[in-house]
Amino acid sequence: MREEYDFSNARRNPYVKKAKKQITINLDSDTVDYFKAQAERSGIPYQTLINLYLSDCATKKRELHMSWK
Repeated sequence: MREEYDFSNARRNPYVKKAKKQITINLDSDTVDYFKAQAERSGIPYQTLINLYLSDCATKKRELHMSWK
């Protein structure tokens, strides 16, 4: 390993805005079980599937329409 490194020509990571943010969220166990089953079939981790689904909703600007009766 070098004693010093030269970062004078370094540039910022262009993907830094895509960095993920860790949060805590409460989900129903049925919902988690659904995504875990999907993860088993697809080979993609269930947290990644949840993120992909939510990202798709945000990208397509889907609106939630609910009515409480």
